[in-house]
Amino acid sequence: MAGPVMINTADSVVVYRRRRNVELAMILVAQVIGLAGYALTHLNLDGTLPPEMLSVTMVWVGLGLALHIAVRWRAPYADPLLLPCALLLNGVGLAMIHRIDLIPDPPRHDVLTQLIWTGLGMALAVVTIVVVRDHRPLQAYTYTLFLLGLVLMMLPLVPGLGVELNGARVWIRIWRFSFQPAEAAKFVMTIAFASYLVDKRDALAVAGPRFLGLTFPRPRDLAPLGVMLALAMTVLVTQKDLGMSMLFFGLFVVMLYVSTERPAWLVLGGLSFAGAAFLAASLFHHVQVRIDAWLHPFQNYDQNLQIISAQFGYAWGGLLGRGWGLGRPGLTPLAKSDFIAAALGEELGITGLMALIMVYALFAFRGLRTALAARDDFSTLLATGLSFLFALQVFLIIGGVTRLTPMTGLTTPFMSHGGSSMVVNWMIVGLLLVISHQVRRPVAAPTELTLADDSTQLIAVPTAEVRP
Repeated sequence: MAGPVMINTADSVVVYRRRRNVELAMILVAQVIGLAGYALTHLNLDGTLPPEMLSVTMVWVGLGLALHIAVRWRAPYADPLLLPCALLLNGVGLAMIHRIDLIPDPPRHDVLTQLIWTGLGMALAVVTIVVVRDHRPLQAYTYTLFLLGLVLMMLPLVPGLGVELNGARVWIRIWRFSFQPAEAAKFVMTIAFASYLVDKRDALAVAGPRFLGLTFPRPRDLAPLGVMLALAMTVLVTQKDLGMSMLFFGLFVVMLYVSTERPAWLVLGGLSFAGAAFLAASLFHHVQVRIDAWLHPFQNYDQNLQIISAQFGYAWGGLLGRGWGLGRPGLTPLAKSDFIAAALGEELGITGLMALIMVYALFAFRGLRTALAARDDFSTLLATGLSFLFALQVFLIIGGVTRLTPMTGLTTPFMSHGGSSMVVNWMIVGLLLVISHQVRRPVAAPTELTLADDSTQLIAVPTAEVRP
């Protein structure tokens, strides 16, 4: 859509079209889809538009325009599809949270809290775009970022600060607000992984002993990264946050594979994951419960009520759904957070849910496309890591809700009720916009001189008297 244009000048320059007007049009379309869900919910339930329709429209459109202006000002060559995809998913998620708010009597107002978190996330995305501008200096803070990520993950273990909810101690509470630091840690650790692997990629790819036909890296090259990963995994397992553990491990294996281009890492990662999954299922009761709910949900109705209700919701929604406000998503526990995909599947049908999954896929695809077009290794690894992180989280949570995989407790990006995930996802959007701007902005390619470029010069021949 935004293909490069070759301009023949003295130096060959690849110029991507900015496409900012196209981005603005798609932003407005994406926001209209979210507002339509909000309006249709009230039309189907009350027969009239909500009295706050005008103010909600002004706030939502204003937030999108502010983001667009920031991109147009500071990152004019950024990918024009990333922002509309994020706004579409965010708008539909807000509309569904509001729809579920209307189920109890009196109605709840959780959507207002979620809108505040959304505004904060967008503000941090703008700060990222305006302040960072160029992501490459982040490569100099490898170990500082590793340390910051570990501190963030350990915060829930601090007495008086961390709180345990639903069997997992992954939250901290400050005043009336709860925050999940591991969400911020995954963003920080992705930058740290990319920075370290760029420095050590040659040593990890070539040097080291061979065993069973596979070349292993030298311990001194892998040890710092292995220690950091082991500490992170230990903290997450201690907190019983196995979903985030899977996310970190998958991110580590894929970035290692991309940096070294050795398929053996995928094999070793897969075998390690299988062994860890077997061990977790043997040691942790809540992991056994989730595996039972995945394989045999109807054998224990009380224990597996959530996943069973979601399956009934899909069946009730059918191919085209019941329509906004006409389903019964309130019968599924935690419908706003873990199971918001089930609520959307019931009211928008399998067709609507598949369309949203395609938007997620398009977002990840544009991030990976940025990685392929990058001119330096750090940009390639960082864009790959952020895009894969996003895609893996969507696969795990929607796979769990549809019983393709066991439930992991992760959130649905941009849609689930919760502030920490929303804020961090918008920061990921901001950094991807910065990377894509740096990748797509015009840079003069170095000119290679050939014999055809040599000009003929006349050289004075020395006279006979001065010849040796």
